[in-house]
Amino acid sequence: MSLRGEPLEQEATLPDGRVVSVRVGLAEDSYISSRELDTVVLELWDESRGEHLAGVSTVLSANDVDAARALLREVVDGLSQGSLQATAGALEPLADRVLEQ
Repeated sequence: MSLRGEPLEQEATLPDGRVVSVRVGLAEDSYISSRELDTVVLELWDESRGEHLAGVSTVLSANDVDAARALLREVVDGLSQGSLQATAGALEPLADRVLEQ
């Protein structure tokens, strides 16, 4: 299994009641074939406003599915509990490491 086929996505409800979508998957680049891409990004979207809140590149590759799931869980939990802000600056330290499963 690989993130190449489908990104991992989950919603998180922030303490202020907003719902954001958290996505861990391959970066989208119209200039590069998807089979050549291996950059995995972590993104936050406010779906009700259609607004991209944050996006950072991770150290993961397309085959690091278990680590991507762990990252997704950690981000969703942090956002829901209020211990993590919905900003690129808050996400970057998490994206720069591989989580132990």
